[in-house]
Amino acid sequence: MKLRTSFIAFLLLLIFNTNLTAQQDFEQQIDELLVKMTLEEKVGQMNQYNGFYDATGPAPEGGNAAMKYEHLKKGWVGSMLNVHGVDEVRKLQELVVKESRLGIPLIFGYDVIHGYKIQSPIPLAEAASWDLEAIQKSAAIAADEASAVGLNWTFAPMVDISRDARWGRVMEGGGEDPYLGSKIGVARVKGFQGDDLSANYTIAACAKHFAGYGFAQGGRDYNTVDIGTNTLFNVVLPPFKAAVEADVKTLMNGFNILNGIPVTGDGFLQRDILKGKWGFDGFVISDWGSIGEMEPHGHAKNLAHAGELAAKAGSDMDMESTAYVTHLAESVKAGKVDKKLIDDAVRRILRVKFELGLFDDPYRYCNPTREKERLFHEDHLAGVLDMAKKSIVLLKNENNLLPLKKDQKGIVVIGDLADDKNSPLGSWRLASDNNSAVSFLEGLDNYTKDYLFVQGPKIFDDKADFLHHVTIKDDKKGMQEAVEAAATAQVVVMVLGEHGFMSGEGRSRTQLDLPGLQPELLKAVYEVNKNIVLILMNGRPLALPWEDEHIPAIIETWQLGSQTGNAIAQVLFGDYNPGGKLPMSFPRSVGQMPLYYNRYSTGRPDDNQLVFWSHYGDEKNTALYPFGYGLSYTTFAYDNLQIDATDPKAVKVLATVTNTGNLAGEEVVQLYLNDPVASIVRPIKELKGFEKIALDAGASQTVNFTLTEKELGFYDHNYDWVVEGGTFNIMVGGSSVDGLTGSFEIE
Repeated sequence: MKLRTSFIAFLLLLIFNTNLTAQQDFEQQIDELLVKMTLEEKVGQMNQYNGFYDATGPAPEGGNAAMKYEHLKKGWVGSMLNVHGVDEVRKLQELVVKESRLGIPLIFGYDVIHGYKIQSPIPLAEAASWDLEAIQKSAAIAADEASAVGLNWTFAPMVDISRDARWGRVMEGGGEDPYLGSKIGVARVKGFQGDDLSANYTIAACAKHFAGYGFAQGGRDYNTVDIGTNTLFNVVLPPFKAAVEADVKTLMNGFNILNGIPVTGDGFLQRDILKGKWGFDGFVISDWGSIGEMEPHGHAKNLAHAGELAAKAGSDMDMESTAYVTHLAESVKAGKVDKKLIDDAVRRILRVKFELGLFDDPYRYCNPTREKERLFHEDHLAGVLDMAKKSIVLLKNENNLLPLKKDQKGIVVIGDLADDKNSPLGSWRLASDNNSAVSFLEGLDNYTKDYLFVQGPKIFDDKADFLHHVTIKDDKKGMQEAVEAAATAQVVVMVLGEHGFMSGEGRSRTQLDLPGLQPELLKAVYEVNKNIVLILMNGRPLALPWEDEHIPAIIETWQLGSQTGNAIAQVLFGDYNPGGKLPMSFPRSVGQMPLYYNRYSTGRPDDNQLVFWSHYGDEKNTALYPFGYGLSYTTFAYDNLQIDATDPKAVKVLATVTNTGNLAGEEVVQLYLNDPVASIVRPIKELKGFEKIALDAGASQTVNFTLTEKELGFYDHNYDWVVEGGTFNIMVGGSSVDGLTGSFEIE
């Protein structure tokens, strides 16, 4: 045993030294390369262009495309965006490597958000699984497909925390909580980047949007963000810091202003915190045109000025605003931007290219055989099916209506989304094939053909796409037919929700109910048959007070991607017991937005029988379905909470969980902490630990948590980590509202 341990230690030391030697070698090569580069070539590395012509065809002649083509040949482009497919990538890489003076390879980026061809569930759905291993595997599947088509960089994960379901981009993140969001962000970074970034099946990740984008006022995309340092330091920044500690290679800034400064030009964020305090050695890319957008923000007088501000603030690469390639060299020559800042930015970009192995082999991601083998691989399909099942949340199940029996008769299926093969793919699925999802009806066919499908009114325009808003129809044609069919059914399965393109970038909403005629359809069906299973497909939390009060069974399936129908059917008929938990609170009313569990008490938190306390006159304060909530086809009981604070730097918390039902199931055991008296007021509770466990019927398991200074402290207004003594309250349970409670003290 001693010999084996020594040998393992030797191997680890050898690997560490090899990696260190390689990194040192990279730095030496970068030094040598920087000496050879002209100022224009350096600035060129800081320039990213969107794909502008068919690289496998003739060279463009005249106009903007011809100019960009010449820039590629001169080595004035460091990265290409939205160029994918081995043939396309190889042609552009060959152009740059063979034609430019120094032959510095390009890095090819793409929005691989929840898959390339095969789509996993949207990220918010994946977050509902609370299964970090499955989320990491999902990202690895996406990386494997993306790298097979020549890509080596994704603009994911989005780690923005958001508390406002009106904001369409909640679908792209991990929800409202910084602890859960940090864990999910790290899992996705590890999945994309793997253990070896130079392997041809991994890609560089990009944590975005740095920072505060999820707090857009009114939930309106691109809008102003105005938050204090407490929220910035303790809610917004932790997922980014966690991603940096996980060695994420790139960060993206955003479209918003924060405290009056566009984040693209914010040196406090990018230089003082990110590259200073955190020691980030990767590079920062702007969001699409966000450098140029500093002019309409009112922060820059023109594009050249915007480029100066962005470069000085620490934005290393310009995505599509052309501020750097057209103006930055002149700004340096005029003494407006220090040349050392240019060298630093280029060093960071080249470092990632070396780590990707592009200098060893610029075409390592251009294998046509691998491209054919890895796309739609059966292992990938199995992986995204597993992820989809784990993402489903059971919201309500009165009288154990679910699961349906395998021989269930008299099923009537209603809803525009039931036979839709496009919407379930969700938003941000740029490379997917339209209508490639397994529809709900196709999944149902695997279990029974003994059902009747009646669409009801057509709700969504079939022409919806990534660039345009979804058109909601108001034609009641089909309503009466659906109601008549429902009246004779033994069970009605209604598939309702949002179209996949109703969430995502630029897709904010002022209402959070079911769109269009769907509420009217649901109520009409309820009048003739109350035995309803409501299957929800949506990209954000919805306000469903009527549905919760009246409908006996409700399943939140989000938008589950390529394997949607198969995943839902397995849950519907009980071959998979749902164990998902909500990563965002579901409101009772849109008027509660922003809504979040880790709120503050306020000075008037309690009902005093008068009107003078913090509340609404027409609605409860609480969420309809709170953060961390989710049911199962079985039940779980918690007891035997134990707290050992003997070591104040490692407080032990134990609780026993028992499956008290008749079926095996999964439970996410959650630990919440409250610091009731602090120099900076702390929330009423904060998630500080969770573990997903599987228990057979009747089985028990003791779950152990350790609270260290990392969980017990917070950032003060100087961005210093503070751990204060005193009493701490603990809750351990299956959601953010119910659980065992206790307390402990530390000095």
